[in-house]
Amino acid sequence: MTSNITFHSGSVTSEERRTILGQRGFTIWLTGLSASGKSTIACALEQHLLHLSKYAYRLDGDNIRFGLNKDLGFDEPSRVENIRRIGEVAKIFADSCCIAITAFISPYQRDREVARHLHEQAGIPFIEVFVDVPLEIAEARDPKGLYKKARAGLIQDFTGVSAPYERPKSPEIHIITNETSVAQAVDTIVEYLKAKDLLSIKNS
Repeated sequence: MTSNITFHSGSVTSEERRTILGQRGFTIWLTGLSASGKSTIACALEQHLLHLSKYAYRLDGDNIRFGLNKDLGFDEPSRVENIRRIGEVAKIFADSCCIAITAFISPYQRDREVARHLHEQAGIPFIEVFVDVPLEIAEARDPKGLYKKARAGLIQDFTGVSAPYERPKSPEIHIITNETSVAQAVDTIVEYLKAKDLLSIKNS
């Protein structure tokens, strides 16, 4: 990193931004195996929050790789950098009073902890949601045919097959998608947010 840079603080405080925009920003970090249901829940949650008149935006793993992270592969160093970048982006969104919803496999515990610490340092709530499903059910779903390709050796470093997934140790929310509907999953997340008073401007 170059040393010839200086961080410039703006003239708008976090409290002023919250008061003017009428909401607090934070990050909802969905993690889980491919085909666990992360993107489906993220889409439904985004829609639900918008209908509650909350500014929310979904950051999806595949979508980000079309642009911001299109230079990254799927080996371990690339996966680490992928999550580092999205952690930074989610923090910026949340700092702007947006509810950032991320849907990334994010297989490594240490990388999720880095993203959490980044938010906590900035005083921004970070809610980890473990979107859990047995591997065999994820493989049976396999909407993109990725597990089949991984089992055939056509995809290397595939999480759950040839690369590890480290289960969250203490997520704020744990959703088992083969036992829970999408609507129930959204309700579970929203009820948590209400219980923590995160959907109220009183947090300012």
